[in-house]
Amino acid sequence: MSRILKICLLLISMNHAEITHSQNSEDLPPLLHKAVEEVITGKYLNALLDILHFQSSNVWTADMLTKVMAYFHAREVTFTLSSLQMSIKSYLKNLLYQPRQLLSEFQQLDQQQFQTAMKYLFNSRRDHLEMGNIILDWDKTRERIFQSPGVNRTLFLVTLDKCFLVLTALDCVDILSQVLRVSVVNYLQPDVIGSLPSTLLEDAFRNLSTVFKDLYDKTSANTQRALYGWMKRILQKPHNMSEFNESTSWVSAENLRILGRYMVHLPLEEILKISLSEIRLFISYDNATKQLDTVYDITPELAQAFLERINSSGFDMRNTSTIYRLGLLVCFYDDMEQMDAAVARALLHQMIKCNQLRGFQAEVQKLKSQLLSVAMQNQTLNGILGSLSDAVVGLTSSQLDSLSPEAVHNAIATLNQVSGWAKSQVMILSSKYLSYEKVLSFYNVSQMGTLLTGISTQSFHSMNPKELSQIVRGTTSQYLSDLSPAQQQGILRKIAASGDFSSSVKDIQGAFFKEISLSDLWKQTGYNSTMMKGKELRSSQALYLYELLSEKNYPADLLSTGQLAKGVPCKLIESMGTDIFLNNFKFFEKHLHLLSPYQVNCLAWKFWKVSNVSIPPFLLLVLPVEYLEYVSGPLCVPFIERLGKYEMSLLSPSLHKKNIVLQKVQECLNGSIADEYDVDLLGNLICHLSPAFLHGRMSLRAMATALPQFKLCQQLSHEQNTEIKYKLLELYGSPSNWTAETTLDVGPFIALLSKGELNILAEKFPDTILQIAKTTGPVSSAEGLLSTVFESVTNATANTDSSLTRPDCLETRAPSSDKIIKLAEANVFWSVEELKCMDTVTFDKNVELLGTVSGFNSSQLIALKEKAKQVWGSLPGWKSYHIVSLGRIALALTEHEIEELDLHSIDTVSVLSQQTEWTLAQARSILQGFLEDSGQTISTLKSFDLVGLGAILCALNSTEIMSIRTAEFSAAVARIGLLLCSTPVLRQFKKMAESVFGAATGWNSSVVQEIGTIAGGLDEDELKAFDKNLMPYFQPTAVRHIPPEIFQALSPEQIANLGPENAAVVTRSQREHLTASQLQSLQLALDGARTSTPETQNDASTTQAVQTPAPSGAPCLSGFSVCLCAVFMQHLPIGIHDC
Repeated sequence: MSRILKICLLLISMNHAEITHSQNSEDLPPLLHKAVEEVITGKYLNALLDILHFQSSNVWTADMLTKVMAYFHAREVTFTLSSLQMSIKSYLKNLLYQPRQLLSEFQQLDQQQFQTAMKYLFNSRRDHLEMGNIILDWDKTRERIFQSPGVNRTLFLVTLDKCFLVLTALDCVDILSQVLRVSVVNYLQPDVIGSLPSTLLEDAFRNLSTVFKDLYDKTSANTQRALYGWMKRILQKPHNMSEFNESTSWVSAENLRILGRYMVHLPLEEILKISLSEIRLFISYDNATKQLDTVYDITPELAQAFLERINSSGFDMRNTSTIYRLGLLVCFYDDMEQMDAAVARALLHQMIKCNQLRGFQAEVQKLKSQLLSVAMQNQTLNGILGSLSDAVVGLTSSQLDSLSPEAVHNAIATLNQVSGWAKSQVMILSSKYLSYEKVLSFYNVSQMGTLLTGISTQSFHSMNPKELSQIVRGTTSQYLSDLSPAQQQGILRKIAASGDFSSSVKDIQGAFFKEISLSDLWKQTGYNSTMMKGKELRSSQALYLYELLSEKNYPADLLSTGQLAKGVPCKLIESMGTDIFLNNFKFFEKHLHLLSPYQVNCLAWKFWKVSNVSIPPFLLLVLPVEYLEYVSGPLCVPFIERLGKYEMSLLSPSLHKKNIVLQKVQECLNGSIADEYDVDLLGNLICHLSPAFLHGRMSLRAMATALPQFKLCQQLSHEQNTEIKYKLLELYGSPSNWTAETTLDVGPFIALLSKGELNILAEKFPDTILQIAKTTGPVSSAEGLLSTVFESVTNATANTDSSLTRPDCLETRAPSSDKIIKLAEANVFWSVEELKCMDTVTFDKNVELLGTVSGFNSSQLIALKEKAKQVWGSLPGWKSYHIVSLGRIALALTEHEIEELDLHSIDTVSVLSQQTEWTLAQARSILQGFLEDSGQTISTLKSFDLVGLGAILCALNSTEIMSIRTAEFSAAVARIGLLLCSTPVLRQFKKMAESVFGAATGWNSSVVQEIGTIAGGLDEDELKAFDKNLMPYFQPTAVRHIPPEIFQALSPEQIANLGPENAAVVTRSQREHLTASQLQSLQLALDGARTSTPETQNDASTTQAVQTPAPSGAPCLSGFSVCLCAVFMQHLPIGIHDC
């Protein structure tokens, strides 16, 4: 008889056996007697753990159950089924849904019970447990436990509290390791670190230190500092007990190894005290380089202190072997005196890893530039190109352009591994390499690595189709997603024109597959579900392929691919049988992030129809708001927990419903966020809480835990940010008292501080503020922070550029390379005069970076454009890479200046089209320039030309649009459908779409999805003729672009079927044109109501079971005892049903 089955039978017998004679407690073994008493007093967890322990070392006898029940009878204990159900319901709520209660129960366990619990949770080797005919997946059960942040936190805290008193230190460290590694939440906070044991045996300490080192990047700066303090206290003990004086350091070679990345928290004075013999020993360790390669957050001061000690310990700092051992310390190498070229090249080779540093990139670039100068002494750039590592990224475009094709060819093995290239640099180097190779082949392309993105679209299109197919299939395919849409289209069109397209389609993986047009998919055959794995699909592709493959494949085979789930139509969900639907729901749930709000709404209605008592509570959110009434009591926690894992916009695009949902969440939290457990539960939902709720209902204890989650929020309102700011000030006090760690932890929220407070922080921690500023958004959202950074950087050092020659610039500070790199978006605060005074070399080196600054106004952009003319000469002489490097600066070009540019390359135009601020006149000039310089007309444009032109196509007139070749338009239509053009242009594109897909009245869901905003060009009659079931397949951007006078032609039934997402984007002007009945329909769509299939919308009377859940077939068939077994193993589904 299995162990668990015996336990369950024992507990069952405690409820149901009728005993007619009495027995004394002496007849029961002590442990079993204790367990029975615990059952009587309601301590079910204690009882179960005692029984598990008892049966592990005792043989069950035939009369054992009889003795137990006799004892029950003697105690005159009776149970009714209803009272048992109420007890268990309460137990479930407290144990499963309330991790605080679980913590309390764990804390009350005696030593043996705790030991048994830890054994079954962490050391059980069984992958399943049997209960008669029921097999419980114990591995999956434990996985569920560890996926619950609240339960995980409880296990972590109770392990710290009790484990080291009960189990061996090594066992406890192993348990802590398991809890911390599997959890998505980091429970290591400064106050918790104080609970770590202050004395540990050597092996246990090393193991736990290793765990903390592995979790370094997941912990806050304050926690890192606290963990360093804990490690230091333990490592210092042997030193403190010795007779060494204060001038000697506790930091030995072995202690440095144990500290790992935490070595960056050593004070400067401690590093300078480290024994030279210990430093020498540490650097000699085999793994020292690996450790030093991970000190990403080391500062220049600490790095140079380590370098000084290494130098003093006898290492030859010019020796290649020593340089190799320095790891990231090499990024701060400062012994430049009388350095020879070979040493400089060795240093540059190691500095390729310096881009992993958390900051100080300006200093790194400066050092690379100095080393580059040394490395090139008595050498030509052509001769040493391959030995310069990634320092070549610092070469100007004119330097790269001066390289010979042969030099680039010889250095390709180095160049193809370098990261951080600007687009213009890649274009130059690719052109040089290919001009040497003469013929573009698969082999040549495969040698290019990251430089592959610099191959022109026309070059790709000119390749042999078989060679292109090899690129798609081979190792080079990893770079295909980095190509521009025009380049990808160039490859696809050439392969499509060959006879090899069908076989190539099977091999195209990842996001590249999304570029295949719907019409091209129609032409191919031989699709199967296995082929779809590893591919990313557009919704239009998924709709077509799912319908096609569903004829010969089971839903599970299609849904398990993930991406095909995007194409499951509502009618198919509704037509699924109950068993098929419930069995496949796990696939929908797993890929919920891929589904549209409309699909999620369909799932919710289907689930409600087939099993309203077991519907996952989070699906109630997408039903009309009245269904939220059924979320209460034990349903609250699973409801909030699941919502916290998804984006609110996916489930509820409606702002009105979102507010109602948040009210329900606040109600479930009893009106407050009390502590870290509430924060764990909320997950992403914390980003949506109202400012008033944050202000009055969030404790400081919760705020300390919530800060990392707030930093992940994408769209906090000004009011929310204001409340977060006040909470942070309340939590950490005045910024004048903050440490560098607190400043780092507050992160981007320092932008909310006053100018005075920011100035204090910038003065105390300039490097920290600089690091944070790099992660903030445009100037509009962080003006105070960026201006503080600008003042800090520009005032810190005097202008070192001495090459200024203009007399009017003598009294004007000018941007230097060092400052431009440090400032990033804060470059926006340079005045026009200061930009005009920039040195030409500085501009040439930094033009790409300056072109990314989003806040420059038109005057600043004009000043930079004029500087480009000064550096590169007249406009007709500019090469493609010059134009590409401009970024936003190109917006300052006038129509006449654009006409002077050489725009023959679609790749150049493709980069220009990515700017969204062109005037119509500028766009027309770009279009005309491309047509004239490439020798084309509209009628000769290929699909990759159309894709590359992008938003410039919005400048086409009706005649030009109608002259586009149908086949080329067909291949590019999905990309054109992303453009936000004017209504007249969309109407012409709609006519073109009809030449591809037939009359609009015959379009299906995949076509409507494919054409995107082009559907906004439908006329009144066409729109009225659309089947109501097609309305959810309009893309939201298309709905928004339907003119109000056309939109009003939709029938109430069509509007009701728009789906939640499309209903949410209806504009105010569109609403103003609607009748009362149309507005009522719009509200139905927003609410997620179903009007077309009333049989799925049960009356409220059918939901009574939700409030009193006891469905037939629920797992608790034998009263509370079997439930208790299942509860302990966390096997009951967390849903509306429970015991």
